[in-house]
Amino acid sequence: MFILFVPLYLQDLGAEPVAIGSVLGLFGLMMMLMHVPAGYLADRLGRRPLLVLGWGIGALSAAVMALAAALPLFVVGFLVYGLTAFISAPLFSYVTAERGSLSAGRVMTFGSAMFAVGAVIGPPAGGWIGEAFGLRMTFAIAAGIFVLSSALILFIRAQPREAPVPEAVRTNVLANPAYVRLLVVLFVASFAMFLAQPLTPNFLQNERQIPLQVMGWIGGAGSIGNVVFNLVLGRGRPRGNFILGQAFVVLFVLLVWLGTSAPWYALGYFVLGGFRVARMLGFAQVRALIHDAQMGLAYGITEAVNALAMVLAPLLAGFLYDGMPASMYPVALAVLAFSITLSALLAPREIHDASPQPAVVVSDGIG
Repeated sequence: MFILFVPLYLQDLGAEPVAIGSVLGLFGLMMMLMHVPAGYLADRLGRRPLLVLGWGIGALSAAVMALAAALPLFVVGFLVYGLTAFISAPLFSYVTAERGSLSAGRVMTFGSAMFAVGAVIGPPAGGWIGEAFGLRMTFAIAAGIFVLSSALILFIRAQPREAPVPEAVRTNVLANPAYVRLLVVLFVASFAMFLAQPLTPNFLQNERQIPLQVMGWIGGAGSIGNVVFNLVLGRGRPRGNFILGQAFVVLFVLLVWLGTSAPWYALGYFVLGGFRVARMLGFAQVRALIHDAQMGLAYGITEAVNALAMVLAPLLAGFLYDGMPASMYPVALAVLAFSITLSALLAPREIHDASPQPAVVVSDGIG
């Protein structure tokens, strides 16, 4: 409901393009710092407590953003919201452990699709509210919905955990060369796919004169694309569809850069669904390379690597936009070409995703 409009609201509060890119980069840094410790704690303490904590911090930070009347306090709230990214590793671990006979890729992309179903409503609603009452009201209503979401997460059940294993087995995930190679592939892919995204809302509003309400509908088209791409590409082989997802981001860049009207931009955001499914299929490839007891830590490290890419990409986008707004698109195309080539060369060739083994029941300690 609000995330699409953060760059525009930062602009309304007086931030220049380089400053906007810097804030978005710091947001990625906040995300990056939390993933590894959260993944480790998910393996040691259980997943449910971390999910409940993450949702609570999200509701609090959303309220701060809604109440902020000036740039500094809004930035504080937004950066604290970035801390909630630590739920990724526990959440991926949680749904992977619950998947039954489903493949890891299928359950992750299906969960991502359900997230996107809700996000279909959010951007149009946020754009309409922002157009009628100002973007601050968008953040206020979103904060209220976040409180409801935080109440709902309390009802998830405590989950069995794996039997204790030697600490060396749990923590030596980086001694796995196949996993390390995959981390390199995922970093380059995340950087390439994200580079053109952070300042595209500003580009469409400032350079293409797209109004807020139309921006909301364009964002809604992106959410529909997330649903479709996750449900369709989530069924195939993770490696091939991971590369295909990047190819659809190439199409997004071309449509935004060369498009001349809102329908073209909406189509661009629709095919951007390839970005989210590629991220999920990256995690599916990770799952096939690691021990069950390393799941949380490996997901945490993987999310930290992705977040590092999202720290650096907005910074480069901000500088490119400040010099020549459209220049970020040809640069993104060049990096995507390199990323697709690297993925074809280094991503794991065969993924055998076995069904999970029964775990020894150990209470999460809450619920």
